This record gives sequence, C-alpha cells and structure tokens, in this order.
Amino acid sequence: MTRTITPARNVLGAVRLPGDKSISHRYAMLGAIAEGRTAIRDFSSAADCHSTLACLRGLGVQATVDGNTVTVEGVGLGGLRAPAAVLDAGNSGSTIRMLSGILAAQPFTTAITGDESLQRRPMKRIIRPLTEMGARIRARADDFPPLEIHGARLRAIHYRTPVASAQVKTAVLFAGLFAEGETVVEEPVKTRDHTEIALAELGADVTLAHRAVRVRGGRTLQGRELRVPGDISSAAFFLVAALLFPESSLAIYNVGLNPTRTALLDFLVGMGADVRVSNLESINGELIGDLHASGGGVQGGEIGPDLVPALIDELPVLAVLGALSSRGITISGAQELRVKESDRIATVAENLRRMGAQVEERPDGLAVPGGQRLRGARLDSFGDHRIAMAFSVAALAAEGESSIAGADAAQVSFPRFYDTLDSVTEKQ
Repeated sequence: MTRTITPARNVLGAVRLPGDKSISHRYAMLGAIAEGRTAIRDFSSAADCHSTLACLRGLGVQATVDGNTVTVEGVGLGGLRAPAAVLDAGNSGSTIRMLSGILAAQPFTTAITGDESLQRRPMKRIIRPLTEMGARIRARADDFPPLEIHGARLRAIHYRTPVASAQVKTAVLFAGLFAEGETVVEEPVKTRDHTEIALAELGADVTLAHRAVRVRGGRTLQGRELRVPGDISSAAFFLVAALLFPESSLAIYNVGLNPTRTALLDFLVGMGADVRVSNLESINGELIGDLHASGGGVQGGEIGPDLVPALIDELPVLAVLGALSSRGITISGAQELRVKESDRIATVAENLRRMGAQVEERPDGLAVPGGQRLRGARLDSFGDHRIAMAFSVAALAAEGESSIAGADAAQVSFPRFYDTLDSVTEKQ
C-alpha cells in the first residue's frame, strides 16, 4: 500500500497507544507455561504479538482474544505439545528468538520459521547459548531461519552475552526455567528488563545483581491478571512529530516508563525538548505514566555505543529529528541496525536523501547535520514498520506532499498508526 502524507501545521491533542509489544510477547509466553489462567489486559494489537499467540496455539495452548484482552490457559512447564505443522513467527524476531528458549527444553522437535524478512535475520546469537545448554538446533547456513529445534533436558549455564540483546537474554532465561540448577545471564550493557519483572510477577525464582540475572530452574509459575502499559517505542513517533512544530502540544496517556526504556526521554530532554512526565504509578512491577510534549527548541545530540541498546528501536525517528534540529545528530556503535527488518542505517539514509537531506552513512551509524529542510518525496518503507512510521513523521515537516510505498508495514507494530497520527495532526 502506498500512502500519501501532506505537510502539517501542528500536532495537537491526546492519544492512547497500543500495549507494549515487548511486554505482550513475554506475558503471553510465560502465561503459556504457567499453571492456571493468565488474563492480559491491553495486549498489543501488533501483528508481531499475534504471531506469538499463533505459535503458542500451535503448541497446544488455548489463547483467546476479546477486544484488547488476551486470556492464556497455562499448561505448566511440562504441558506443551509437539506442533502438527511448522510454527510461523511472521515478521517477529522477538517471537522466534524468545520462544526458542522454551522450545529448547521440550521433549520433541519443533520447526519454526517466518516471513522473507525474518529469514534474513541472524539466529546464531541464540543458537550458541541454547546449544551450550544441551539443545540441538539446525538453521539455514547455521544462522538463519527456518530453525529446527531438537529439545533436550537442559543444563544451567553462566552466559555472558557478546552483544547486548534483551531477546538473547530472554531466550536463555526462558530456557533456564527448565534447566537443572541456576542459569545466569551477564550483559555487557544493561538491556530492557521486562523479562526479569515478568518472571518475578509470575513466581519464578529470579534474582538481579548489577548486569547479571539469575533464574533457578524447576520453579512452578502461576498465572494471574496482568496489564500491559502503552508502548513507549510507539510514543517516540508522536513525541518527535510534536517536537517538529513550535506550536504543538501533545499528551500521551498510560505509557510504559520502565527505567530501562526511558533513555528516549532523557535523550530528548538533553536535546532541549520540552517533554514532561506526570501521573506515575506501578502496575505489575512496571512504571506507567503520562507524557506531555510541546514543540520547538530542539538542538541536537550524539548517541554512542553505550546508549544504543536503550534506543535501538527509536534510532530511525531520532535520525529524522536530527535533520530538523539545530545541530544535528550522530549515531555510532549501532551496527545492530543492519540486521533489523531492513538495514535501517541504509534505509534511513536513502529516504533522507530522497527528501533532499544531507546524511553520512557509516558502517555502524549515521551523521545527520541539523538545520536542514526536507522536501516531499517518494519514500519507501522497505517492508520495515519503523521506517514507515519514521518517514511518515518526516513527511509532516516536509515542503510538499510525500508518498510512502509499503506504508502498511506499520501494521506489524501499530495497526492504527495512521488513524492515530491523523487524529492529532493539524494540516496546513
């Protein structure tokens, strides 16, 4: 689908975002292997999260959807069944990587794959530790889906992740729930900790120490009622849209404000943005609050290797903001962007150039000068939801109309993105 976007004058009003993708995936997977029922309110509407539900159903788990509530009937640690067909993770790297940790411990063999984009994404990062724990995993070229996972009786390990990745950490911790002894995951940089929080909420024996997480195998999980906060990664697109126009004023309600995810807010404030937080509360161990953004005055900034893991999903739209800030933005240590749904370094650079912007593409990042003017252009999502949304925001601030080929890629994470954006956009 190609979508046409016309320039805006302001971004005004208030929005509520879909439930956080990262948390929705984890709640569903853990609910499946818990005892009893887990009711998940405000479950993400993203296609990725519904790929997780489809895979769980393929493993014999009853998962029903009623509006924005998902109910998972847990089968316990030993209750999953061998699937009758290949599991399909769709476009979801979170699904295939994290669920593999559970599949590695099953007394059967599972085949799992995904769409063309997912089949280009590296899996060796989870294959290595899960193999060390005792599973046997076959992959195309030893790295790419489809995966054939031969489950086994797992042994606990102490694993130091070579690349900071919450998905890898989660896969190993999920496998550790089934292993004999205590499994430890140690990270070079702390990543989002939704897994640790969810494990504790459902009764796992989990402890934290600096950048190490420990989980003891064999502990029964208990299903319960859970609520998913709004997705802060989705909030990023609306915050940036508001910041692009001096007269903008936007409220975003019930956003997840987990401290491992709020580097975005710190970075925006450091760029000179007027972004405020109110109405903080804790639900199921996760912080939730409201965000308020007013436009104008954004300067620029640098994102280095230490900050990249905390901003990895927001980097495309921050690059757009950099072009329209006063001093620009530089991003380094972000080679992980090369192996997302698209090569996000290349696709961000390509679309910025189509809009007449100067940008330097580097092996591990981008340098985007500030003070630029964007012009309307024919843009491309390259099949990547975050590229589609980032350049929809860029198009609002362009001179002239833009079109985005493959705009429907946004449905992967935010099915009502365009309706929501239109609801707060005042057109010229």
